[in-house]
Formats: sequence, structure tokens, C-alpha cells
Amino acid sequence: QVQLVESGGGSVQAGGSLRLSCVASGYTISTNFITWFRQTPGKEREGVASISTRGGATYRYYADSVKGRFTISQDNARNTVYLEMNSLKPEDTAMYYCAAGYFVRRWFDTHDYNYWGQGTLVTVSS
Repeated sequence: QVQLVESGGGSVQAGGSLRLSCVASGYTISTNFITWFRQTPGKEREGVASISTRGGATYRYYADSVKGRFTISQDNARNTVYLEMNSLKPEDTAMYYCAAGYFVRRWFDTHDYNYWGQGTLVTVSS
């Protein structure tokens, strides 16, 4: 049974930083996709950052809105994916979810993911 547990959310002022963690069980992050999504009320869930390892190479993908500010990384020994968020803006305020899928074709497409965590709330004040 796959479980994803997020943590690390909180309230920060604009310009601050947070590090989110996603611990996976029943799912090997070293050979599959793990992606961070976020969602605000009334809006669709959007892809933020994704990481995958294929053929010995690690691939990272980012939404344009977070490039240069967010960094996704993984610790295979802990089966954990991190999202380091710097220079946070009020528009980054959202519930952040990690998601896992075995057959991901488009990293930002929610339909390609089978497993979701419960989410962790990030609030950025101006």
C-alpha cells in the first residue's frame, strides 16, 4: 500500500523560506516520479516541481512560476522528496501535495498520478 506523508508547511512572511518533505512508503522514489502540486480554493491543482530518475540520470521539472526559487531533491535512503522554497511570495500560498505515479507521461498532469498525500498548508503573508 502506497502512502505519502507531507510535512513542513507553515506561515512565513514574503521573502522567507520553507522546506517541505514527502515521505513515501510502499513506493520507491528512486525509480519513479514524485511531484509536488499545489492548490488554492476555487482553482485547479497545479504542478509545481517533479523529480524522476531514469537510466541513472535524475530529471527535475519546474513550473515557470517557481523556477529559480524552488528546488526539488530526493534522499533515496530515506525514501523522501524535499521541496526547498525560497523567496516566497504571497501567491505561493496554497495547500501543497506530493503525488506518485508509475506511468507519468506529463509531469504536471494530475491524471497521471495514482497516489496523493494529505497535503501541507503554506501561507505567505505580505
